[in-house]
Amino acid sequence: MQKTLVIFKPDAMEQRHVGNVLDRFEKAGFTIIGCKLTRLTPALLREHYAHVADKPFYPEIEKFMSSRPVIVMALAGDGIVAKVRDLLGPTDSRKAAKGTIRGDFGTEMMKNVVHASDSDENARAEIARFFQPAEILEA
Repeated sequence: MQKTLVIFKPDAMEQRHVGNVLDRFEKAGFTIIGCKLTRLTPALLREHYAHVADKPFYPEIEKFMSSRPVIVMALAGDGIVAKVRDLLGPTDSRKAAKGTIRGDFGTEMMKNVVHASDSDENARAEIARFFQPAEILEA
């Protein structure tokens, strides 16, 4: 069973889209194996976004992602990394088709509702970054 990490971003929290998005994940047959409400610290965000932390736009990402508590969730399912990304649509919500999560609820590149792991390798690293082993509960 493959695993992935999703983060319900501040815009999803503010606009109260968590239930709608979670419903889509559940209807797709995914299993929640970890879930918590947390506030992302600058140190955690710098680690998570290390691939862009030296870019001029990074401070905007950090400000947005730390602007309110978020929900981090680990999901499991067959082929889940690709399937979640397909459900989300493109990163830029303005280019996402209606019927995708970002097309229905996102508003721009950064305010795109949910972060999702983009590979099995990143999913493993991201789950380990946000969850202690005992917080992942597989049925």
